[in-house]
Amino acid sequence: MFIDEATLKVKGGKGGDGCRSFRKEKYVSRGGPDGGNGGDGGSVRLRANPNMSTLMDFPSRTVYAAEDGVRGRGKKMDGRRGESLTLDVPPGTLVRDKDTGMILRDLTEPYETVLVARGGKGGRGNASFATPTNRAPQQYEEGEKGEERTILLELKLIADIGLVGLPNAGKSTLLSHLSDAHPKIASYPFTTLEPQLGIAEIEGYRRVVLADLPGLIEGAHEGHGLGDEFLKHIERTRAICHVVDAAPLTPPAPAEAYRMIRNELRQYSPALAAKPHVVAANKMDLTEAAENLDALRAAAGGLVYPISAVTGAGLRELTIALVKELDHAVGD
Repeated sequence: MFIDEATLKVKGGKGGDGCRSFRKEKYVSRGGPDGGNGGDGGSVRLRANPNMSTLMDFPSRTVYAAEDGVRGRGKKMDGRRGESLTLDVPPGTLVRDKDTGMILRDLTEPYETVLVARGGKGGRGNASFATPTNRAPQQYEEGEKGEERTILLELKLIADIGLVGLPNAGKSTLLSHLSDAHPKIASYPFTTLEPQLGIAEIEGYRRVVLADLPGLIEGAHEGHGLGDEFLKHIERTRAICHVVDAAPLTPPAPAEAYRMIRNELRQYSPALAAKPHVVAANKMDLTEAAENLDALRAAAGGLVYPISAVTGAGLRELTIALVKELDHAVGD
């Protein structure tokens, strides 16, 4: 199951109380104060774990608390510090404070961490209050409460290239042929329900991360279909590959399908629509596909790469074009 949003409450541990104690030994009169300090409470951190790809571990539990610090003891023995808690999340997780809306950290790098709830400071024991004029202090401090906050986690997949298109355009088949991914593929009208990642090995020992996004439908930016939930994942990509069915069984025609997807991207985010993109006319192994190619080229206003994800025709030329777009994106 792919989960890309989660809400959880995090609590730093309470600091341990300081101790009020006086030295008591045989033959020692008026032993001085020897109350130790309380240990600090543990803190809660998030860490980007490159081995994770979903937030599915969090919905089953909503409160995460670090350990409290231990109370100080006599003989100036300080209490133990509470154990901190580190929660692993996938790279690409945006961490936001629910109450203020402030972004705490965008965890994009592997093993990057962010402190989300600081533990409370331990209280001082009465030995810390001794002075030349106050040799028998009675006062001590209670430990401070740890920070508490509710945070929102939003996962945006990190990929070099996002494959976008209408349902049944052949994106999953293309991903399986370009990379080591094994997405679900069917011969009937079927759309990807969860984003899929794959790594393509490119000539020159380059690796490119591809993301197959669920098929978009008209009105996706307004919440229609599944597309709106996953459009945000395209924001992380550096380039886009429009996969268009060149021989659709039902409308829209390829040219109209391309215009529809471009409009959805513009409506969702002008910055997203401005990303470098390549157009792939898929299913060119079907006879009626050639009839639609010129109209698609006119709609795209530029070069269209005819391919067949099933037979592998044109895939080498497409990957070369995608790498060029990536290099341009890096240069910008």
